[in-house]
Amino acid sequence: MQHKKDETVSELVEQFLAALAIRKPSPHTLQAYRRDLTAILRLVAEDPTTPLPLADLPITALTARSLRTAFAAFAGPRAVASVYRAWSTWNSFFRFLVADGVVAGNPMPAVGKPNPPLPSPKPLRGEDTPERLLDAVARDVRPQRDPWPERDLAVLALALCAGLRLSELLALRVDSVAGRPGERRVAVAGKGGRPRFVPVEPELDAVLAGYLDSRRRRFGARSVAGESVLFVDRRGEPLRRGGLQYLVDSCYRRAGITDRVPAGARLHALRHTFATRLAEDGASAAEIMRLLGHASLGTSQNYIEVTAGQQRAAVRSNRTNRSLGRVLAG
Repeated sequence: MQHKKDETVSELVEQFLAALAIRKPSPHTLQAYRRDLTAILRLVAEDPTTPLPLADLPITALTARSLRTAFAAFAGPRAVASVYRAWSTWNSFFRFLVADGVVAGNPMPAVGKPNPPLPSPKPLRGEDTPERLLDAVARDVRPQRDPWPERDLAVLALALCAGLRLSELLALRVDSVAGRPGERRVAVAGKGGRPRFVPVEPELDAVLAGYLDSRRRRFGARSVAGESVLFVDRRGEPLRRGGLQYLVDSCYRRAGITDRVPAGARLHALRHTFATRLAEDGASAAEIMRLLGHASLGTSQNYIEVTAGQQRAAVRSNRTNRSLGRVLAG
């Protein structure tokens, strides 16, 4: 598509957003793109060296120098995550312009960007929520179609007590849990091909044994051969991603805790709960890194820092501290 030489940046932004809309992103995503593009454009237009107002701004006004100045002003009052997102938006915008033949190159690598922010942990909310979830699933007596509480409890327990990811749970074999009593470990095929071994305490071992016993009663002894997949559906077929996600969502509903599950976390909230409790109980970043299979020590350290911040916030909210402040002020 050939563009007229006098097309303004505002017009090109609309073309970019229209191209994005074809992929059917959420309205929130499109609004975020528009907000980030407009904010930087406004800062470029406000620069005294810019010859034209925002509505008439030509693409030639967007140089590496003008964008660096705009991003420096944009970054001042904002969090790293916001700056990183805006940089990514502008990088996508210029890649679109290069592909469409509007500009010869992408200036964004010369602008510089902050390091991507570490994702915030999203554990289950509520101090008693993990126990409430496990208890509800283990003791649920409500009518269900072909209930299998032993299997559901085993899935939850491995995520909450060993910190396994969804893909790691699906990859487990019956013989992935091995070792002498008191020294049992689960062999995990970790993310990025990094294997790890997580200790299995007697309580978790008993839950897994109960599940395998129930599976033997359902499908026979051959179903628990060492090489077979650990978690199966009600037909005895290997459990798949969608089935596992549905299983966990169903457990949340049965326990009545859907309002305590962070948005977008689902099964991952169980892994985050495991890591957060490790940090709360004094585990080091290196220990958390080994147990969860993190690629970076910074990711593990993030749990400790967030936990410390939550503890300080709890202390700060203590009414006695506020009373002490009034005493000192009086």
